[in-house]
Amino acid sequence: MPRLPLLKVFTIVFAVICFCNSSNAQTHISLTDELKQLYDINLLPQYRTNSYVAETSTYDLTGGNNDGFAGTYSFVRRNADSSLVMFDVSGSGVINRIATPTPNDDTLDFYIDDTRRVSFSIKYSDLFSGKVYPFIHPLCGNQLGGFYCYYPIIFNKSCRIVSRGKLLQFHQIQYRLYAPGTTAQRFSSNLAGDEKLALQKIVALWNSETKTISQFAANSTAVATNTDIKPGETKTLLALNDGGTITGIQINGADNFAGLSKDIDLKITWDDDAAPAVYCPLADFFGYAFGAPAMQSLLLGTKSNTNYCFYPMPFDKKATVQLIYRQTPTSQPVKHIQATIYYTATRRDAQTQGRFYTAWQGNNKPAAGLPHVFVNTQGRGHYVATVLQAQGLQPGMTYFFEGDDSTAVDGRFRIHGTGSEDYFNGGWYALPDRWESRFSLPMYGALDYSLPFCRTGGYRLYLADKISFEKSIYQSIEHGPEGNKVPVSYTSLGFYYGSAAPPTYTKPSTENTSIFIADTLMLYPQLLHFNIDGEIATKTEWSYNTGGESFNFNVAGESSLGIPLEKIPNGHYKLYIDLVKLPGGCEFSVWQRQTKVSDWLSTASNAKERVNQLFVGDIELTDSQNSITLQFRATKGANTFYLNRLILIHDNIKLSK
Repeated sequence: MPRLPLLKVFTIVFAVICFCNSSNAQTHISLTDELKQLYDINLLPQYRTNSYVAETSTYDLTGGNNDGFAGTYSFVRRNADSSLVMFDVSGSGVINRIATPTPNDDTLDFYIDDTRRVSFSIKYSDLFSGKVYPFIHPLCGNQLGGFYCYYPIIFNKSCRIVSRGKLLQFHQIQYRLYAPGTTAQRFSSNLAGDEKLALQKIVALWNSETKTISQFAANSTAVATNTDIKPGETKTLLALNDGGTITGIQINGADNFAGLSKDIDLKITWDDDAAPAVYCPLADFFGYAFGAPAMQSLLLGTKSNTNYCFYPMPFDKKATVQLIYRQTPTSQPVKHIQATIYYTATRRDAQTQGRFYTAWQGNNKPAAGLPHVFVNTQGRGHYVATVLQAQGLQPGMTYFFEGDDSTAVDGRFRIHGTGSEDYFNGGWYALPDRWESRFSLPMYGALDYSLPFCRTGGYRLYLADKISFEKSIYQSIEHGPEGNKVPVSYTSLGFYYGSAAPPTYTKPSTENTSIFIADTLMLYPQLLHFNIDGEIATKTEWSYNTGGESFNFNVAGESSLGIPLEKIPNGHYKLYIDLVKLPGGCEFSVWQRQTKVSDWLSTASNAKERVNQLFVGDIELTDSQNSITLQFRATKGANTFYLNRLILIHDNIKLSK
């Protein structure tokens, strides 16, 4: 879906005008009500009827990739004193989420229900630091290069946020306007006893190491299954013929479902619907990434070799939960299934609750110019989670993760993000200690990050910030910074509660569940580990259009640089080096332990010139031999080695350009 100028002043004003035409009985929203949304998971299926969810963000209105770098689109307007208005909304509502990879130490002034008087001020970075009550961990914090705040900031008439600084960069502020006629408790940092208790419940739940059914739905009935399943078989784990609510699913032996085949599917059907509510590889449902368990979120994932799901799933009359072991051309082993499904007799209230659905897109390869779609469905409901595996189909930097998310609700675009890792509350992929490895938090996380394999993935849960819709919802994400041009393979699950089954679904098959394995692996020095012997000084630079950092090594005498390659699969590879020859370049040779791989090669040249693919030799990686060493021979005036990246090619594979 193309980028559209959708969420600046015009959209906010338009939203309020149109929204006020709907009607609803008057209610009152308190801080305790909003905090409860963050710990009482039984509220997840409930509709928030006639509320309006939208987002103010810093995305590039021209369709480019300047989503905050220069700060051009990072404010609603600039005041006469040069302070920046970053949020300005009228009505009764709540800010549910503030996310940014670029907080600063400038002061933010919040004008709540009073356009002239500041309600409270806080250093921007302290929204996330945990130092200022009630913005405490883990409701607010940072990891994976991003900073997030889920503490509800409630307003009854209006809310305006002004930065006293002169520059803002990336941010996303998601908010909900309550139904017309609703009054709301105005924000205060002085919490009453019941509010403090609710906050303590959130902290206890989100910080708990191990999730159990008792934390989410006490007094549930357990149905246990202990059986073998063969290729071609279907096993029913639960079949209920009366209304109720599935409160939990646990499947032991999570490593049973690891690997590249993804040949066991999870299928859940409600009330004799023609279309299943859930139909996807079990591994995808529980957040495996590229064949390995990877997710440990609040409600879904894998912990201690057990897959778990605690999304409440109310239904009207019937519920069937099945595992399907697909027959494939290759031989497959019998697998043992130990599963427990929990349920209660509390049936769905169709007027106030949606049924649980997933939209699975398997091994989807969107064409150039088209985004990847998470969900596209009709009816009433709300969107509650995204799980994405993202595989680049060209070796090199993960440029596809520059793509923005966008969401249309009831036919109008209301949300537009600032980058894929930003959507998952992260930031700055391919940089150390940011979005560069697997990491799980209660509400979001990175499923994987591998520069050599050009792949990553993420997940994000929506609780109080669930995206409500009355007629339809469409959510997609770009692949690439502009125009959806970067070739990718995406596998995703969009989770939502709704009034109707999805209009279409895709049946898993060998073809659409296969995992792409790259032939060409590019290793960037910024994410490599080095073992140094001798004297080597290092300077990093961005150059030569590789998308990553180059390392300029200044070496003395006979020094060496060991490079571990433990994360690279065993096998036979051709080794190329992307380097720069320049005046003062030294000589080097490549070794594996005490075996010489290459002759001594010179990097000296009269002028600075890049050599993209210098072949240096063949290497064999095994469990006991999984590193290489660069030995240097430097002299005065010839002591520089300028490395862009290493390239490993599986034997007999043509080098990608």
